[in-house]
Amino acid sequence: MQETKENKMAAMPIPKLLFSMSLPAMFSMLIMALYNVVDSVFVSRLGEDALTAVTLVFPIQLLIVAVGVGTGVGLSSLISRRLGQERYDEANDAASHGIFLAVCSWIVFALFGLLGSRPFIGAFATDDYLFSAGVQYCAIVTICSLFSFLQIAAEKIMQATGNMVFPMIGNTIGAVTNIILDPIMIFGLLGFPKMGVAGAAVATVCGQFLGMCFNLFFLFYKKHHVTIRLKGFRPQGETIKNIYSVGFPSIAMQSIGSVMNLGMNGILIGFSGAAVAVFGIYFKLQSFIFMPVFGLNQGLMPIMGFNFGARNRQRLMQAFRLGMIAAAVIMTLGLILFQTCPYLLLDMFESSEEMIRVGVPALRTISLCFIPAAVGIVCSTLFQATNHGFLSLLVSLLRQLILILPLAVLLARIGGLSLIWLAFPLAEIISLAVSVFFSRWIYLHQVLPLDESK
Repeated sequence: MQETKENKMAAMPIPKLLFSMSLPAMFSMLIMALYNVVDSVFVSRLGEDALTAVTLVFPIQLLIVAVGVGTGVGLSSLISRRLGQERYDEANDAASHGIFLAVCSWIVFALFGLLGSRPFIGAFATDDYLFSAGVQYCAIVTICSLFSFLQIAAEKIMQATGNMVFPMIGNTIGAVTNIILDPIMIFGLLGFPKMGVAGAAVATVCGQFLGMCFNLFFLFYKKHHVTIRLKGFRPQGETIKNIYSVGFPSIAMQSIGSVMNLGMNGILIGFSGAAVAVFGIYFKLQSFIFMPVFGLNQGLMPIMGFNFGARNRQRLMQAFRLGMIAAAVIMTLGLILFQTCPYLLLDMFESSEEMIRVGVPALRTISLCFIPAAVGIVCSTLFQATNHGFLSLLVSLLRQLILILPLAVLLARIGGLSLIWLAFPLAEIISLAVSVFFSRWIYLHQVLPLDESK
């Protein structure tokens, strides 16, 4: 039965609402950032080839996350807008489509795991161990990706209704399970067989399975502002189109990072292996700064989408301003850390003298992009909440691909390795100007005319 009590996104004071919805997501994202580092530490103890095998499969894992989260963003945006418009049946229908699309996405990746793992790894592997380990890891994480897709879909549906705590708990359960099982499965502890790289994959999917079970249990058995109806379900093209009008740009945005990494590695390898290593270290470290901002946006987007659908300009813009301030504060703290403690940060990875020499100026220069990135990221959330997902895609393409790689090549020719790192803040500043322009256009043409009365 549809829950009729007033939605907190229409009544709760915006500061309290943003805090209650964002904090759990921020904590969850920090857990995921920690997992990425710890997981690499365990696998690296098996040797360089083991770490290489996992690294080869990492782009496929990124793509799974990109498709799952991107679809979830479109789903969350549509549900929150329909709830704000009090179109509850359509919100229920959108939520049911989320489960359907999760299964469809899994089928695609499962087929890849069954038919494409060997040729994919074979295109990179140079010896039997690397090939075998890579194929095993790839097959396990893709064939069992149903757990990840359903966990993400359930998470985004709950977030769209204002429930941020249960998704946080589900993500934490999955990440902690993964971290605990990694050494057990990889090294054969507590009576388990030693599985090596395959054990890392099993630990990953076990964590995803438990997280999925938790999220689905509370999605189906706890009252929400939406109801999943799978009996008699029929997919509707218009609903899928509405989901992916926002979701596809988000999928593309989250896929851009892997392409940018490949491009930057290709440029940096021409200077030294240490430069590539430093760039990899930077990406692991910056996740602890950017992930809380992404978590903030997970709480911010449903609030803005709901109040845009409800035509409440005041609450929409108040949430936008508070989100901007919070993101800027987080990024400022990150900037201070990278500017004052680069030696300490690099020492966490037992960096060589050459990596210290290259890395200290690199961390200090790249981190100059943090504050303009904060503004650009929150502006992209406004684009998504107002059904302009394409603008988010465009800005992300500018930030992470269109501008940064050509700038890196140009700066490398002008001043060598020391200037390459300037490509990051320069790309962010230019993208910031574009984001502000689009945000102003949306405010004048779509937000300003909103009737604040229902």
